Amino acid sequence: MELAYIPSPSRGVIHLGPIPLRGYAFCIIIGVFVAVWLGNKRWIARGGRAGTVADIAVWAVPFGLVGGRLYHVITDYELYFSEGRDWVDAFKIWEGGLGIWGAIALGAVGAWIGCRRRGIPLPAWADALAPGIALAQAIGRWGNWFNQELYGKETDLPWALHITSSVDGRVPGHYHPTFLYESLWCVAVALLVIWADRRFKLGHGRAFALYVAAYCVGRFWIEYMRVDDAHHLLGLRLNNWTAAVVFVLAVVYLVISAKKRPGRETVVEPGADGPSDGGTGLETGAETGGDGEAKDKADSVDSTDSTDSTRAAADGGKEKDVAGETAKGSAASESAGRKN
Repeated sequence: MELAYIPSPSRGVIHLGPIPLRGYAFCIIIGVFVAVWLGNKRWIARGGRAGTVADIAVWAVPFGLVGGRLYHVITDYELYFSEGRDWVDAFKIWEGGLGIWGAIALGAVGAWIGCRRRGIPLPAWADALAPGIALAQAIGRWGNWFNQELYGKETDLPWALHITSSVDGRVPGHYHPTFLYESLWCVAVALLVIWADRRFKLGHGRAFALYVAAYCVGRFWIEYMRVDDAHHLLGLRLNNWTAAVVFVLAVVYLVISAKKRPGRETVVEPGADGPSDGGTGLETGAETGGDGEAKDKADSVDSTDSTDSTRAAADGGKEKDVAGETAKGSAASESAGRKN
């Protein structure tokens, strides 16, 4: 008998009259709001306008949901198209089943459309949103807890997850809460990206690439612990291979981007006021202030030179007047001498 464990909810949905309120859906929605909220703050700090992140998210989120569902259905097609299954279930996204790889890939297409319409560089927008996406994943993973899914091997650890459902081949027992491991890992990834972005001034998509690489590291070992059915290739689950390939691509992008485009974008949104004095925009503001001081000094020097020139011109005029009076006096004297 286990003395301590994480209990599973008795059900993942409650009904408000005829309206079902599903825990999985709530977790996804809350995660999206957190990502947009944090992304908006970071976008403003980088010099963008308030509301731009949300406007582009209107494109990115629907594309991401479709992409995540497509990846899940394609890689687990037997759950929907094998004998005895109902293909209509493939559209029941509220019952769980979103692949992060497809969500990020197709979500990026939606974000690209939104950025293009606003004249904004996609890498800069992705950098601002990166830690928010990680937090959204951390929150969204709790939807798996409501559905009693995506757990690991059996364990007697005090934080074991107690599975009570026997639906779809589940065996009641105590298992590694891999949903919790991934949730905590995603929080750590978000904090890492925020710290690295402030420390190294990541730009041109490198903050987003760091998020992708760090997430893949955690996803690899967490995926290895899971016991749910999955396709295998050379002894590894398909998602392990996907994580490894995406990790390599993210690292390659980090290295190449740092060499070809060092630093951070100076302008992320045309017509915006520029980076704020706080957060990630502090250094840019300091540089601007230094330029302003130099300009003030130059204006002061110019003003002094102008004043000196004016005084010199005035003195020269006075000298000319004195010379003229002297010349007139001399001419008058000569004339009087001739007359005498």
